[in-house]
Amino acid sequence: MSARYRTQYGEINITDDVLATISGLATTECYGLVGMASKNAKDGLVELLKRDNLAKGVKVTAEGEELNIDLYIVVEFGTKISTVADNIISKVKYTLENLTGLKVKKVNINVQGVRV
Repeated sequence: MSARYRTQYGEINITDDVLATISGLATTECYGLVGMASKNAKDGLVELLKRDNLAKGVKVTAEGEELNIDLYIVVEFGTKISTVADNIISKVKYTLENLTGLKVKKVNINVQGVRV
């Protein structure tokens, strides 16, 4: 599934992988974040993702020209989780809306762990 954006000249299709990569890169720029986590953390084991696999920690759902983003993160110990989450939400929303022209409906943060 991909996001569709219509202009007077035609239609632009942006794949979910591109949207997930943009979201992952915007997330890693935020303070208090240790890294992105895998979406399927089993048995309480959380794997930090490397920079080339950031899209695996993001789930994108496109509904026409609106996006729903689910982020799976690991937060730094000693930081206020709500503040880190608010910063990530605003950064991801701003970045996606400016780069793609699509409207971000929701950004959900799933904290998978806390690390020192």
